[in-house]
Amino acid sequence: MTSNTNTKYIVGALLIFIGAVMFAGKAVIVKWLYIHHPIDTVSLLALRMLFSLPFYIVILVWNKWKYPSDIRLTQKEWAWMLAIGLLGYYLASFFDFWGLQYISAGLERLVLFIYPTLVLIISAIFFKKKIEKIQYIALVITYLGIVLAFVPEIKMGMQKNLLLGAFLIFLSALTYALYLIGNGEMVKKIGTTLFTCYAMLISTAMVIIHYLITSKTNLMHYVPVVYQQSMIMAVFCTVIPSFLVSEGIQRVGSGNAAIIGSIGPMATIFMATYFLNETFNNWQIAGTLFILIGVMMISVKKQ
Repeated sequence: MTSNTNTKYIVGALLIFIGAVMFAGKAVIVKWLYIHHPIDTVSLLALRMLFSLPFYIVILVWNKWKYPSDIRLTQKEWAWMLAIGLLGYYLASFFDFWGLQYISAGLERLVLFIYPTLVLIISAIFFKKKIEKIQYIALVITYLGIVLAFVPEIKMGMQKNLLLGAFLIFLSALTYALYLIGNGEMVKKIGTTLFTCYAMLISTAMVIIHYLITSKTNLMHYVPVVYQQSMIMAVFCTVIPSFLVSEGIQRVGSGNAAIIGSIGPMATIFMATYFLNETFNNWQIAGTLFILIGVMMISVKKQ
């Protein structure tokens, strides 16, 4: 490995590591706001998206000015872009925020982290991509880890809210997996930066429409700390890490990125323990290790 290649890899790995830790803080902020302030899911999601929006608009305008292109999307491609935005940054986020009302931030991150297994399963069912023997083993290991992680809560009699919350987070992972499967050709055509900005603009519009139709609360009536935490979540847990991870993947590849990004669930667990006083016992530690091993096996095999 040459000096330039080595530097490129180190920088890429550092970008993914920082981005994964930043992403990990989102669940902790959401859970903290639910615990300390009476805010509903749609309002909180709307605040996150509205605070993120100006950054993506500026980045979109700057990118189009800095790198002018003759590439134009057809009506069919815009429709596909609309569907992708609906899945990735609207439905996935909505189910995630909703599920966090019922389960801990640590468990949320573990369930959400199984999305590579869902990409594998969906690709096998709908695109006839063969699942290798080692990937079957990885699937068993991953979902065994989920069972182990949830054993303490089940034993404590928290089944109703626990199962509802886990199901909602699973839906978040599923919609995110569909988003990843669907975005391949669009990213190749317009690039990661433009794609991310378009998807965020579309999803923000979806969230605002959802808010206007369903919410009876005024977004301007919350105490200052709600807006402060929402801004932190938007900037440091959404905008910045979205571009750090994208740039890191270009430098080190998706397989290596998956290994480095596995710090995410561990970072969430650590922050949830420190800021939310969540407990994490031996069952959950074992489950976490199983999930990390299974997901990394699948991601490396894909690469």
